[in-house]
Amino acid sequence: MSDAALPTVAEVRAAAEAVKAALDRHLAAVEGRTGDEDPEVYAAFNELAAAAEEYDELLYDRYDEVTPFEIPTPEDGVPYTGPADPTAFSVLIRRDYAVVEPPRLIAQAERVAAHDRDAELVQGGGTAGALGVLFGEYEPDEIASRYKEFGLEEGDSTLWIAASEEVAEPGEWLDSPFAHTDPEDVLHRFDVSAVFDEEDDEFDEDEEAAEDAEAEDGAAKPGLTPA
Repeated sequence: MSDAALPTVAEVRAAAEAVKAALDRHLAAVEGRTGDEDPEVYAAFNELAAAAEEYDELLYDRYDEVTPFEIPTPEDGVPYTGPADPTAFSVLIRRDYAVVEPPRLIAQAERVAAHDRDAELVQGGGTAGALGVLFGEYEPDEIASRYKEFGLEEGDSTLWIAASEEVAEPGEWLDSPFAHTDPEDVLHRFDVSAVFDEEDDEFDEDEEAAEDAEAEDGAAKPGLTPA
């Protein structure tokens, strides 16, 4: 970085003062917390994290030095700051699939179209048209439980339960249904991914290795009698 682009001494000092102020606010929020998930504490935590990160960057850019501490990111991502007792909520679901057998998918759609006059399968529409027919006939949960029958392969999935102040008016969000979800309004989130299976396998392998090592260490040695 050139000298012209370096942050000034005043900017670094101002960032340091911001960290001090954020520390005071965080301590005050912790001292006055009202429960395990107090939104004031979460807000103060995030403010402190942002201030510390800004100071760390400016300190490094100006003096090539870093701070001796790191503020961790919450394990559950963005903390919930919505109402404690929501009167309404939305369920948002994303499920990813790969089309691994296009002929099977199209054949299933053709079967549906042959018995349902309302299901229109455009000739030459390929898998895009077939998906329209199948999701028009079956509930998403049924497709999720029978995905192999449709020539699909499961990918990651997530389900969010987001709190809201009141139920939206009919048609209010249909033009842009997923645009107004605030991560801070997510009460609960449930994720499914093969990544978690891999982590579990690694944990099982480590646990098994530890048990084997413990068994070897605890084995009776020749010539010794347990007390």
